[in-house]
Amino acid sequence: MNASTTPRRQFLKIGAAALAMIPVVAFTDRAFAATNAAMRTALKYQAKPEGEKNCATCMQFVPGANAKANGGCKLLAGDTEISPTGYCTAWVKKA
Repeated sequence: MNASTTPRRQFLKIGAAALAMIPVVAFTDRAFAATNAAMRTALKYQAKPEGEKNCATCMQFVPGANAKANGGCKLLAGDTEISPTGYCTAWVKKA
């Protein structure tokens, strides 16, 4: 197996899991809070960078009001507490 296919497959698996959670999130606020925490855990989110990888340089990150403000993540619908200096396993460098 080519080493470059492993991150792509991991990204696709995480993306599929995130999409599968959208209906659960849409039906109830209580499920949303639990799902949000579960997705953070599944993506191994941390509020500190992993080397040079951080949320501010990820294509999934939705910036906040300014460069240092918390933002959101396309994979964590409704979550506005994502640190620009954070990191998770779904990190993909911005083009």
